[in-house]
Amino acid sequence: MSAAHSDEEGAEAMERQGETVRRSSARNSRKRESSENLKQNGHRVTIDQVAKEAGVSTATVSRVLAGIGSVNATMAAEVKRVAATLGYRPFGAARDLASGHHRSIGVVVPDLANPYFYDIIQSAQTAAARDGYRMLIADSGGDPATELSMCEDLLSQAGGLIVQSSRMDVTALKSLAAHNSPVVLINRVEYGVDLPHVGVDNFSAMLEICHHLSSLGHRKAVYLAGPASSWQNQERWRAIQQARMMGLEATAITAEPTIEGGYAATDAALVEHPTAIIAFNDLVASGVLARLRELGVEVPKNMSVTGFDDIVFAKFTQPALTTAVTPRAVLGEQAWKILRARLNGHAIPEVPLVKAEVLIRDSSAAPPEH
Repeated sequence: MSAAHSDEEGAEAMERQGETVRRSSARNSRKRESSENLKQNGHRVTIDQVAKEAGVSTATVSRVLAGIGSVNATMAAEVKRVAATLGYRPFGAARDLASGHHRSIGVVVPDLANPYFYDIIQSAQTAAARDGYRMLIADSGGDPATELSMCEDLLSQAGGLIVQSSRMDVTALKSLAAHNSPVVLINRVEYGVDLPHVGVDNFSAMLEICHHLSSLGHRKAVYLAGPASSWQNQERWRAIQQARMMGLEATAITAEPTIEGGYAATDAALVEHPTAIIAFNDLVASGVLARLRELGVEVPKNMSVTGFDDIVFAKFTQPALTTAVTPRAVLGEQAWKILRARLNGHAIPEVPLVKAEVLIRDSSAAPPEH
């Protein structure tokens, strides 16, 4: 072989090696650029993003980060490098989840005595139990500071957390979002907080209740409002205010969201001379019915009363309550589905609000002068 031929082959080899290096460099550059984009988008990096960057399956990423030695060393090193580059932090439960260990989930509610919250817990617990999880349940009594403290305590014991009808402010919710464990909100929507949520379309259902009353001829109502920090209360009041366009004017009076609260607030409501009392929930409405009965005010002949939620005894009150049916079983199942996905490190799409159907019963009718 001639020296010239040998030099040509050497040059071609060097060119091929250079092209390989350039391609590798370009790929790494694209990966670095992609990684920076992922870091800068302001959201928690998910296991799906790590898998995509590393060119492996999410199952492989899970096994590597769980320390399960079934992945070859080179691939495992690449997964760890990508995870570190992206700043991926697996949730506290992730390693145990991949290993098949039993997990606990925390649930915080504002009032365990309210059957509305119990129904949601029961649904979520049934779904979680099918996946081998148990639930630790705490009652905050509706106090924001107590709620935050309970959430933090449960996050130190459980792999994830479900918070029902949170009364906490945005700052407290953001502190929960910063925890290295997944948190799901039920019936609390805050778009400026990086926490997934499920909830009921309170606004549309309450607007439909107001339309029902307006169509019967009611023009003046009192709203026995729930807690000011309750997102559901805010949505329901917003709908009632919008009902002015239908000719229904309403005054808001705060009441404890209990039977006793509705009973205690009824006299103050009557001072406003309404023809209808719109209660924050069925418990409040039940208290109103009891007090009106004592005062000799006939429902619905002299006063219409409506509730919200359709808890188990709403159809057994005297008279049976006109209310909105909130699909509590659906809320519990959806909350668990989202939490389960977060435990696995998967990204989840935003879930639309669940529709609440209005159920017309015997507690609403035309006003006496109509």
